[in-house]
Amino acid sequence: MVVSVNDVKEVLYLDGTADDKLIQGYLDTANQFVKGAVGSDDSFYQQKDVQPLFDNAVKSLAATYYQYRLSLSDTQAYPIDLTVNSIIGQLRGMYALKAGEDDENGNQSAQPSN
Repeated sequence: MVVSVNDVKEVLYLDGTADDKLIQGYLDTANQFVKGAVGSDDSFYQQKDVQPLFDNAVKSLAATYYQYRLSLSDTQAYPIDLTVNSIIGQLRGMYALKAGEDDENGNQSAQPSN
C-alpha cells in the first residue's frame, strides 16, 4: 500500500479538500524522512512484513506534521512522535537483518543509514 492523502485525512478525521496539497507535502516529507532514517533500499519497503510498519510510520509522521504545523513555523519544535520513533527502530533492525542476509548470500545490499 502506498499511503495517500485520504489515508492521512482518515487519521486526522478531516473532510473536504482544502488542505490536500499541504497534506501531500507532509506525506512526501514523511516518506523521505522514514527512508532517510532507516535506509534507501526501496525493495525493503515492499516486503510484506515491512510495508505495514512503513505505511504506519509515514501516516503518523505526516499527521504529526499537519497537527503541529504552527509549531514548525513559530518555534521550530514539536512534540516527539513516539509512535514514529518506535516504528523506525523496528524498521532499522529489520533493515540491518536484511542487509546481513544479503551479504551472506553474496548479494549487494545498501547499508542502513544512521
